[in-house]
Amino acid sequence: MGSGGGGSSHRSAVSRLALALGYTFSIASLVWVYWGFDWSTELPKFAAVGWGWLALAVVSELVTYFCQGWRWSLLLRSVAAVSLFRSVQAIFVGLFANAVLPLRSGELIRAYLQARWAGIPFTVSLSSALIERLLDGILLVLSLYAVALAFPMPGYLGNASLVLALLVAVISILLAIVVFYKRRAHAAVSRSRWGEALQQAVEGLHAMSASRWFYASAAVSVLYLAVQLIPVYAVMKGLQLDLPLAAVAVVLVILRLGTALPQAPSNVGGFQFFTVVALRLFDVDKATATGFATVFFVVATLPLIAAGAIASAMAGIGIGDLRRHARAGFQPVKSPGAEA
Repeated sequence: MGSGGGGSSHRSAVSRLALALGYTFSIASLVWVYWGFDWSTELPKFAAVGWGWLALAVVSELVTYFCQGWRWSLLLRSVAAVSLFRSVQAIFVGLFANAVLPLRSGELIRAYLQARWAGIPFTVSLSSALIERLLDGILLVLSLYAVALAFPMPGYLGNASLVLALLVAVISILLAIVVFYKRRAHAAVSRSRWGEALQQAVEGLHAMSASRWFYASAAVSVLYLAVQLIPVYAVMKGLQLDLPLAAVAVVLVILRLGTALPQAPSNVGGFQFFTVVALRLFDVDKATATGFATVFFVVATLPLIAAGAIASAMAGIGIGDLRRHARAGFQPVKSPGAEA
């Protein structure tokens, strides 16, 4: 009893520390980004924005997550008949959770919903999300090195790409062990206190990674990344920001890397900070970079919140459910939609 209580207390302390660090970073980022920003001078410039380009940015931002849902459905096809609609719905519910809750709680929530709707173990659904992130990591590393061939990268970005490459390599090796040495992987995890759950994860990882659908989902990952470039490019055009195509890729890659860290809801602060940092590499003045980051944040966030709210309402899940979900350490959400 005491041991369990101590473990729970420790997890709670770690969660509070992560929450404090996330909010501190977000607030510090907002202060740095908007310090000295002259709203009275910069706001009138937004009147000349190209609304057609911003509309394209919004639509392509939403299409991005339909591509992710398609990829997720393909990846899980070797373990269950997964609905594309349910995959997309779970993703948008997760995005809505990320918008109202800190520390990217939506990643767990979308995996849970997919598991319940598809009738698969939660650990298998969570494992599929891990494979998704592995595919994304591989493409981000390749993108970083491709951009480095055309544009001189600062040292810190090179170091970040090296760390990401090492992380991707470690995860890839572990995945290869599961695929090619499943029996040994089973034996290794069976001794763990979470043996049954980890064995389910091993079975799921093996089934997904050894399937032809894995290669199909990897191909869709390329499309998923390519579509993400469109909103960045469209907002640049809408704000008459004349930059090379390399800038589009650099902004996306730095933004993806930076916002992968758990932060405040919607990555507010961090989103603006990493966008400004990326644009400054191309000698964009801070005021212009801040204006771009502000518009891009609105374009990338508000439509997703709206779509996520609709998806959550369709699943019978409210903000209160999501909050209780996170506070209880990810307890099941009771939703009428889950039974559908």
